[in-house]
Amino acid sequence: MGFFSRLYAMIVKEARQLRRDRLTFAMMFMLPMMQLVMFGFAINNDPKALPAAILSADHTPVTRALTSAITNTGYFSVVREVAGEAEANDLLQRGDVQFIISVPGNFTRQLMRGEPAQILVEADATDPATIGSALASVNAAVTQAVATGFTGPLAAYRGKDSAISVIVQRRYNPEGISRFNVVPGLLGIILTMTLVMMTALGVAREYERGTMENLLAMPVRPVEVMIGKIAPYVVIGFVQVIVVLIASRFLFGVPFAGSKPLFALATLLFITVSLAIGFTFSTVARSQLQAMQMSVFFLMPSILLSGFAFPFRGMPGWAQVIGEALPVTHYLRVVRGIMLKGAVFDQIAGEVAILAITLVIVGALAVARYRVTLD
Repeated sequence: MGFFSRLYAMIVKEARQLRRDRLTFAMMFMLPMMQLVMFGFAINNDPKALPAAILSADHTPVTRALTSAITNTGYFSVVREVAGEAEANDLLQRGDVQFIISVPGNFTRQLMRGEPAQILVEADATDPATIGSALASVNAAVTQAVATGFTGPLAAYRGKDSAISVIVQRRYNPEGISRFNVVPGLLGIILTMTLVMMTALGVAREYERGTMENLLAMPVRPVEVMIGKIAPYVVIGFVQVIVVLIASRFLFGVPFAGSKPLFALATLLFITVSLAIGFTFSTVARSQLQAMQMSVFFLMPSILLSGFAFPFRGMPGWAQVIGEALPVTHYLRVVRGIMLKGAVFDQIAGEVAILAITLVIVGALAVARYRVTLD
C-alpha cells in the first residue's frame, strides 16, 4: 500500500468519525455563525432610545418644546412622567430608567424675566459607555430648541447659548470610571465560566473513567446525585467571589454601597443556577470534550449579550430577548445595583425572582435528563 492510499484511508476514517460526532460537527459551523450574527447585528456601542423620566414642575409650551427637542435626538425615550424626586430616584436605582430630566417650577418665568434658566439631567452612570453619547447630545438639543421653539417674548434668546444651562449629574459613578462597571460585571462572568464548565465535566468524566456504573449502582436518586455533584462547587464559587471582592476593593477601589447579606444571598442563588446549568450539560454530553463544547457555546452569548461587554440597551429587540434568558444578565443587574447603587431587596426582587425560576426549570430539566442506565 502506497503513501497516497494510506493517506486516503486516514482521511476517510477521520471524516467518518467527525460525521458520527454530530455535536462537534455542528459547533464548527454554529460558533462562527453565532459570532457573525452577534458582532454584526447585536453589538452596538452607540445605544439609542434610552429610557428617561421627566420630572417637570413647569408645564408650559416652552418646557414641552425643550423636552421634545431632547427626545428628538434619538438618544432619549421618555417612558414616565414622575410626580416627585422620590419616585424618580427609585426608578433610577431600580434601573427602569437611565435618565431623569428635571425642570424647575420657575423655569419659564425666569426666561420671561431675562434671567438664565437651568435644567437638571441625572444619569445612571454605572455604565459610562451607555450614557456618553446621550449626554453629549443634550446641549445641542437645547440650542436647537431655543433656535426653533422660542417665539414671542422669548424670540430674543435665539442664537444665544447662555439662555439655558444644562446641569449634568452622573449618579453612582460621578467620575465615569469604567472599572466600577467592569469589575462587578466580571464577577458574574468568572462564576459562569468556571462553574458551568466544571460541573459540565462532572457526569461526562464518570463515563470516560468507567465509574458511571458504580454511581448508578448506588441507592441515590437523580436529584441527590445532582445536589451531591454541585455542592462542593458552591464553596469554590464563594471562594472566587471573596477573591474578586477583595481585589475590587483594594486594587481597583470599587465601592460597596449595599447590603452584604443581600449580596451573599443573591450570589448563592446565581452560583446554584450556574452549577445546575453545567450539570444539565453533563447529562447530555457523553464525553468531556462535548461537555466543554457545550459550555463554550453557552459562555459566548453570556459575555456578549448580558450587558457585560457591550451596552444592553443598545442591542436590537431579538438580542435583548436572548439576553434576558441568560441568568448572568440578571445577576449583573443585581451585583451592580447592590455594589454601586446600594439597592435594597425590593429594587432587585424581580431579578432575584427570575434567577429562582430559572433554577427550578433547569433543575427539573437536569433531573429529567439524568440517565439511570449506561445505554
